[in-house]
Amino acid sequence: MKKIFMFLAVIGVMAFTAQYAAAQDQTAAEDTTAAEAAAPAEAGSLADLVAATSQDVPLHQQLKTQFIDGGPGFMSLIVLCLILGLAVCIERIIYLSLSKTNTKKLLAKIEEALQNGGVEAAKEVCRNTRGPIASIFYQGLLRADQGIEVVEKTIVSYGSVQMSLMENGLSWIGLFISVGPSLGFLGTVVGMVQAFDAIQVAGDISPNVVAGGMKVALITTVGGLIVAIILQIFYNYIISRIDAISIEMEDTSISLVDMLTKYQAKK
Repeated sequence: MKKIFMFLAVIGVMAFTAQYAAAQDQTAAEDTTAAEAAAPAEAGSLADLVAATSQDVPLHQQLKTQFIDGGPGFMSLIVLCLILGLAVCIERIIYLSLSKTNTKKLLAKIEEALQNGGVEAAKEVCRNTRGPIASIFYQGLLRADQGIEVVEKTIVSYGSVQMSLMENGLSWIGLFISVGPSLGFLGTVVGMVQAFDAIQVAGDISPNVVAGGMKVALITTVGGLIVAIILQIFYNYIISRIDAISIEMEDTSISLVDMLTKYQAKK
């Protein structure tokens, strides 16, 4: 899974680099388009001009423009947080998808194996089944000859290990959720400082000077919040999947203990 995570991260960084290079190449063309679009402003209203510009410029071009206006430094870090966070989320989703087990089918096979071949046959069924639930069952069956109490303690202990494996990487997602907006707010503060510096140099509070700094500040804030929202949705989805598997672990573990109790009572 770590290899998958690194592969996705490298692809994301390469894609971001390519998009940023393309955005720099098209900056001059976009400035020319903006200058030409500003000319009809004297003849029409501002709302009509904004609507016409939004219709003429494709969405990806607008995103590139906003990225450059927000400042390549802060926006690059914010996008990097999004790429790395999504890479960890995808890796966790793949891991949890592979951890999903048909518990009813597994319990039926184990019960049949206990009746026909004993504990060894049941252990073979668990060895041939992937997922944390089968691993927990195998550890419990390994100690079936030591008594039901030992089996229960083993299942609880190894269940905690499997829970830790499923939750691995969630701290990184939480980090990116926190760092994204923090970088956005930092960009906001820097933009405000730049705006006041420009006002001080100009010696006059010009709307154009103030608007330039405020625009940079707001764009970085929006970018950081978007990153946090996207990653938070994935984070909650992953948590819900972990909770579902955890409930299955507890439920099926009780069923396994009941099976072993009946099996030992018949012996």
